[in-house]
Amino acid sequence: MELKTLEKARKYEKENGEKIPASERPLFHLTPYVGWTNDPNGFSYYNGKYHLFYQYNPYDTRWDSMHWGHAVSTDLVKWEYLPAALAPEDDYDSFGCFSGTAMELPGGKHFVIYTGVKKAEDGKEYQTQCIAIGDGLNYKKYENNPVLTSKDLPGGLSPYDFRDPKVFKDRDGKFYCVVGGKDEKGLGELLLFGSSDGLDWHFESVLIANDGEIGCMWECPDFFSIGETSLVLISPQDMVAKGLEYHSGNGTVALIGSYDRTEKKFFKHSAQTIDHGIDFYAPETLQAPDGRRIMIAWMQNWDTCNTSGFKSRPWFGQMTVARELILKDGKLFQLPVRELENYRREKVEYKGVEIEGVKSLEGIEGRCLDMTIKVKPGDYDKIFSRFTMYFAKDEDHSSRINFYPAENIFETDRRQSGSRRANIHQRSCNVKDLGGEIELRIIMDRFSIEVFINGGEQAMTTAILTDPSAREICFECDGKAVIDITKYSLFSED
Repeated sequence: MELKTLEKARKYEKENGEKIPASERPLFHLTPYVGWTNDPNGFSYYNGKYHLFYQYNPYDTRWDSMHWGHAVSTDLVKWEYLPAALAPEDDYDSFGCFSGTAMELPGGKHFVIYTGVKKAEDGKEYQTQCIAIGDGLNYKKYENNPVLTSKDLPGGLSPYDFRDPKVFKDRDGKFYCVVGGKDEKGLGELLLFGSSDGLDWHFESVLIANDGEIGCMWECPDFFSIGETSLVLISPQDMVAKGLEYHSGNGTVALIGSYDRTEKKFFKHSAQTIDHGIDFYAPETLQAPDGRRIMIAWMQNWDTCNTSGFKSRPWFGQMTVARELILKDGKLFQLPVRELENYRREKVEYKGVEIEGVKSLEGIEGRCLDMTIKVKPGDYDKIFSRFTMYFAKDEDHSSRINFYPAENIFETDRRQSGSRRANIHQRSCNVKDLGGEIELRIIMDRFSIEVFINGGEQAMTTAILTDPSAREICFECDGKAVIDITKYSLFSED
């Protein structure tokens, strides 16, 4: 008897995922068990564990036939693979189980809502919202799927761009779901649907509509509050660069504002890029049991997927480190979850080191580390023009970060990391003017660098190609800088 699609995927991933040595994966950033991953899905806390599902093609390191992979963690750092949770095996999701979210139901079941995609005879991809309910390991699709279709859309919205539901329960005890839509002009709208039981849904309002200022279609919406402030996270497509705040192409933006529960409308007060780096998309959040708002994202971007070298491994794509979100003075800050500090070892510390030209420091090297560095001018009357750190360096390769204090610009650069394609390898952002000073928290894990700037006010994420044997780190300054640096190795494998 031929195996069903999900059974086939589970059999394949078990046989092939186990063949990938741990040494060929990151140490603590989640990759697909085998094959391809993109968006994180269903990020939730259930039965004492954090659950993270992910867009998944187990059969190849390219996007195709979207399944939901599945992993769990007790601390948001170390992840354990579980069997694939969803597969495209019903008429309404025959072209793929696209992105969605999850939550625990009052009765104790794990509730998943996702976008089912069906390719019709006209070749167009019809998108609907579907439900599955499970026990943390196995999930059964709802017999009345799909629960939201084009019939539930306001007039003028596309049935082909209706995706990525974010489910939550509000103060009134009702279930709500925010779904991305697209209007006749090709601009995104975030649609709010309500339900008394999570199964029978109805349209409530347009939560917020794109006025054309930020990209076109808004993918992967998230909607939550930190204190009394409401936030909407979006992943806009086809953005146009605006200075160094927004980059062209696919990006991520936090809308910060307020929510009118009577009108069921979100009002934007400000907006900011979530991560200014090369590789960051489709962030999703949860509220941890202790109240923290935690975010994780795909450490890749649709504009960089074809970079030569990324698909030479038996897996493609990884998730960012889980990050705590904080609001300060109306701005969104982010830092790695504090649980990561439990894995620190082998502390190396320097104070007041002068950097002129190129310099290396004994003990400052490696590919799996947590490092804080404070940089200040050696002469405030003649501030250095550029400060650079080189990572994953050997004779032929390196990735770097650059700080230009005169322009208050911070840059990530992986041009020398091993790519054979002239894709996006540099990104820059404006940083706060602190008179030539800057503070950085740097997380490395074999195939990535995540930089948190000035206490997490900004972040820059970069996936790197260089073989893990390239472990050198060095500093270079045009002028004179003074640095304080504290470096920890992470995990005993490094």
